[in-house]
Amino acid sequence: QVQLVESGGGLVQPEESLRLSCAASGITFNVYAMNWYRQAPGKERELVAHISNDGTGTSYANAVKGRFTVSRDNAKNTVYLQMNSLKPEDTAMYYCYAVGWGLNYWGQGTQVTVSS
Repeated sequence: QVQLVESGGGLVQPEESLRLSCAASGITFNVYAMNWYRQAPGKERELVAHISNDGTGTSYANAVKGRFTVSRDNAKNTVYLQMNSLKPEDTAMYYCYAVGWGLNYWGQGTQVTVSS
């Protein structure tokens, strides 16, 4: 059974930081590229960050470039999203998404709320 479990969300003030984690089980983690998406109320789900299966390639949405960093630990089957200098517009449900071998899987999401 494949599971992607996100954690680390919460309520923070603007300019604070959060680190999201996504722990995978039931898949051969190191063959899957991993992505972080987010969806704010009333908006479409958008890609935030991507990391290749071996961690050597990353890319980011323009809105988060320079503030967010995606990384992975294949030994722990976990992908991370370090979010710095958070803004109210970063408020959303954050999801991890695994893609590989013609298959894809979503996590259940973790809520991030940025508010003063």
